[in-house]
Amino acid sequence: MSTSMPALDTGLHKTQRQNKWWRRSIRNILLGLYALVTLYPLFWMFMSAFKSNADFFANPFSLPQTWNWSNFVRAWEVSGMGKATMNSLFVTFVSLVLTLFFGALTAYIISRFEFRGRGILYSLLLLGLLIPIHSTLVPLFSMMNMMGIFDTHAALILPYTAFELPIAVFIITAYLANIPKEMEEAALVDGAGYTGIFLRLILPITLPALSTVAILGFLRFWNDFAFALVFINDPSLKTLPLSLSVFADGFTTDYSLTMAALSMASLPTIIVYLMFQEQVMKGMAAGSVKG
Repeated sequence: MSTSMPALDTGLHKTQRQNKWWRRSIRNILLGLYALVTLYPLFWMFMSAFKSNADFFANPFSLPQTWNWSNFVRAWEVSGMGKATMNSLFVTFVSLVLTLFFGALTAYIISRFEFRGRGILYSLLLLGLLIPIHSTLVPLFSMMNMMGIFDTHAALILPYTAFELPIAVFIITAYLANIPKEMEEAALVDGAGYTGIFLRLILPITLPALSTVAILGFLRFWNDFAFALVFINDPSLKTLPLSLSVFADGFTTDYSLTMAALSMASLPTIIVYLMFQEQVMKGMAAGSVKG
């Protein structure tokens, strides 16, 4: 009896290790397949950017027969991507700064101060998440005309900031719920004011949440087409998504230049996400569990 028990335990552990190995292998295979399915369209776009139009139609899923690096130069010059990129950078940067500052400030007030109407204010902000953004194009168009800011950068910056504030307040408020108030009380005892606490304590602590908001906002602002199409008519103010539309008209599309332009336009998004993906995951995870 005494000799059979160790053998039984050894066999049980071996079976458990085998089952664990199979589960891990199946999981890795499924994740690998998902990664291939997800990354293939990106790979196809970059490969197609080097093809001629004839090669694109003749061999749409193969590697380029001739690597046409000139497609990128032509796409950059024809679409005016240099000026459009600067416009997109300016609009995106200013919108992000306003969103992060006012979002963090609003979240700090809602999560740390007790005042009448606090719950109502927070509920009204969250209702902004339910508003279909593109359903506001017509009233916003009329508002821009009345304010005299139509066809300016402000016509994009203000709506971008307003529509991104609800998600910013939601994420940062959820993150601050996990931060003990004792640190702020200690700072008050040391003589720090509320402004100093916000700038020197709250903003550094909420960096993961701010990074999450920044990534989500950057993706929305950088890739937006509808608002820029409606609110911007001046060619010198057009953003990057608008510049990509010059390769297609009602009759033909230059796919080689389109793919080259899309490849260049997507690079900043990929680089920014790869740089801050760890902070994004920390912000999402910390805001999802209270404790």
